Amino acid sequence: MPRPIPTAALTLSATFGLAFADPLGAADWPGWRGPDHNGSSDASDLPVEFSADDKVCWSAPMPGSAASTPVVVGGTVFVSSTDEANETLLAIAYDLKSGAERWRKIVGRGLAQDNRSNFAGPSPVATSDRVAFFYGTGDLAVFDHSGSLQWKRNLQDDHGKFYFLWTFSSSPVIHGEKLIFQVLQRDTAVHDFQRGDGKQSSYLLAVDLNSGEQIYKVERPDDAVAEAKEAFSTPVLHTFGGKTRMLISGGDCLTGHDPETGEELWRWGTWNPDKIGHWRLVPSPVAGGGVALACAPKKAPVYAVKLGGSGRLADSDLAWISEDEAVSSDVSTPLFYGGHFYILHSDRKSISKVEPSSGDVVWTGDLDCQGKVEASPTAADGKIFCISHHGETRVVGTGDAFEILARAEMGPGRNGRVRSSITPTDGAILIRTDERLFCIGSPR
Repeated sequence: MPRPIPTAALTLSATFGLAFADPLGAADWPGWRGPDHNGSSDASDLPVEFSADDKVCWSAPMPGSAASTPVVVGGTVFVSSTDEANETLLAIAYDLKSGAERWRKIVGRGLAQDNRSNFAGPSPVATSDRVAFFYGTGDLAVFDHSGSLQWKRNLQDDHGKFYFLWTFSSSPVIHGEKLIFQVLQRDTAVHDFQRGDGKQSSYLLAVDLNSGEQIYKVERPDDAVAEAKEAFSTPVLHTFGGKTRMLISGGDCLTGHDPETGEELWRWGTWNPDKIGHWRLVPSPVAGGGVALACAPKKAPVYAVKLGGSGRLADSDLAWISEDEAVSSDVSTPLFYGGHFYILHSDRKSISKVEPSSGDVVWTGDLDCQGKVEASPTAADGKIFCISHHGETRVVGTGDAFEILARAEMGPGRNGRVRSSITPTDGAILIRTDERLFCIGSPR
């Protein structure tokens, strides 16, 4: 059982949504965590039983591996990728129904700074007429849907080098006409190639989606030390009490911000009172049922912070802290779908259904994978989609008891490191392995 925090009852009637620059289709998946930034969508008629040879509408070879998730807007699939042969970073667009490649652009050069990941970790984000591609090199480019470059810049050139031990990876988000980034980093350089820019701060940055002009840059301070200052999470937008807010997780704390200005409105922390130096943060926050989840790293608990507060929050502002060892996530971002959280434990290769108000665990199930599971779960049409490093795909039910509805081996085999989440869209799902992009089903 989770540790409940004695407080007033939670407000569970809040609605959650993401404000984009213009209306999107019900089955569009415009950014890494979908239209509501919680890993779910209203897509319907999704396939259950499939394989790398069965129910494949089309597939396309990938020029290199990447952890980025494909996004879909207006019948076009946008994918970030490395090109391993040419050591470049690519923006690629495909027709959703046919798989025909519409265009391919070189946005940056280089592959990686370490052997665990590469520069194509951030996912694209799109509106009905624009798509932004961002990479761990700091390269940023915005195109229209026909592939015409609108503007381009490099955040490291503009704001200083990224001070990370590992390869920086955080996806941008869109709010109105603002393209928003977070860089939660160390204050001093880690590697020799980072030196020369002096002392740095963590920051939130918003630029105009149409012009690239800076709208705001605000510091995001923290009390963390060493690697615990580093976060690979992504900003999360949510609406609570009629107000859209932005959640930022990292530096041993969770903060809430006004996305219009970047102003910090509240802060809770810490999950790291002993100031352990190697507790970098990977999972992004997720909001649902009146709370926001922060997943502490290294098999530590999940913390549920009540929404609606202001200023410096105390531990009494927590709804619950998980006690079940299965309710933890070092890498995968939890899913909120159908009124419940689904929390995937990468090392145990299990997933838990959790009540948002109390933290009670409805069920925990074994995904029965050989490979580690670091991709974040996604859901639509009453189905949860998970994939392991080895491309082992599991379709899980959302009922009162744990059930694996289907299994598929999508490749690339035991030597892969697949981290891209599965993208649902009406009639189909998109699965990106190290080697191919699959469209499974009959997209509409």
